[in-house]
Amino acid sequence: MAEWIEVAARDGGRFKAYVARPPHGSGPGIVLLQEIFGVNVTMREQADAWAEEGYVVVVPDLFWRLQPGIELDYSPEGWQQAFACYQKFDVDKGIEDVQATIHALRAHPALKGKIGAVGYCLGGKLAYLTGTRTDIDCSVCYYGVGIEQCLDELKNVKAPMVMHFAELDQYAPPAAVAKIKDAARGNELITIYEYPGVDHAFARKGGDHWHKPSAMMAYSRSLALFRQVLGPRYNLSALWDKHCEHEFVTRDVRATMATMVAEPYVNHIPTMTGGFGHDHLARFYKYHFIPKTPKDTKLIPISRTVGADRVVDEMLFCFTHDIEIDWMLPGIPPTGKYVEIPLVAIVNFRGDKLYNEHIYWDQASVLVQIGKLDPTGLPVAGVETARKLLDPSLPSNTLMHNWQESEGKPI
Repeated sequence: MAEWIEVAARDGGRFKAYVARPPHGSGPGIVLLQEIFGVNVTMREQADAWAEEGYVVVVPDLFWRLQPGIELDYSPEGWQQAFACYQKFDVDKGIEDVQATIHALRAHPALKGKIGAVGYCLGGKLAYLTGTRTDIDCSVCYYGVGIEQCLDELKNVKAPMVMHFAELDQYAPPAAVAKIKDAARGNELITIYEYPGVDHAFARKGGDHWHKPSAMMAYSRSLALFRQVLGPRYNLSALWDKHCEHEFVTRDVRATMATMVAEPYVNHIPTMTGGFGHDHLARFYKYHFIPKTPKDTKLIPISRTVGADRVVDEMLFCFTHDIEIDWMLPGIPPTGKYVEIPLVAIVNFRGDKLYNEHIYWDQASVLVQIGKLDPTGLPVAGVETARKLLDPSLPSNTLMHNWQESEGKPI
């Protein structure tokens, strides 16, 4: 679903741009603005990831005036060449080329709807200027270098903008970020996020400063802006319900996998069971999950929160332990005991497909209820955890031996 197109520059000449299309073939657009390393593998992979979310993504070769087709790696030699290109780069001409790219994207047959921009490093500054000088519909700036030098243009921001900055970034240092925050104060179109303890390029997967938790958080925040302004909007709640139906009702492995991306993963946190990648997960579902889940399993919904790219489901998980449950109680023969536990599922989506599941429950409560853990003297509870979830008026603090000591004390 990828191709290269040619874009006509405003002042003559033509330059190439990488285009990644979404699985459904069409959708809103994103102009992805490069780091100082050109349209390299990293940028193309990032474009493919955004395309998987439902966008037509275009990555223009903004160094074409210096040398068409520059693709640099992150070796010392690559860094040296990248900084040389950065020092020669004409930012004003670059923004003209971004506007030309926007025009080309609007003419692309796959585009359906509005267009946003996202940029990293040099591209972060260009995304900011795209938001001040072009007719883009929204923009996202990752650790933009030099934004503080052109804050006089901030008054021209007319579309929503998100900025991400790293606390330890020497290229966009705290003093620069403070200037940007001060200038943007009161502008409701601009949202600024800071990430403690991380460095420049924390969102570059596999890079020296890649920090997965911060990268994931920034990605979700960026996607939230794109979903709000550009769409597409998927019914994630219904998609999750369909997935659960195939797991627990029809018990159909192929149908279950069809609701997921090509290479998904599932992690049951307490027991570290699940699968990483299609084949590993399909094997898990076929032999160790679907046939190893009690037939009387019941999911009682308590609450559901739906975000831009994930669903958080709180429920009661109820079953009779009449089969060895590989994924929850591996190695423990059936006890015949009935179990009720609170369970939380955090389900991440890419576009309209499930990308991953993180499933949490209190394993101690399960072990207490099947008689494999004596709760005496331990701060653990059995079925009471489920009952109190349904009836919060039931006694609290029963495991706190010193609870009575605070009775009658001033509050």
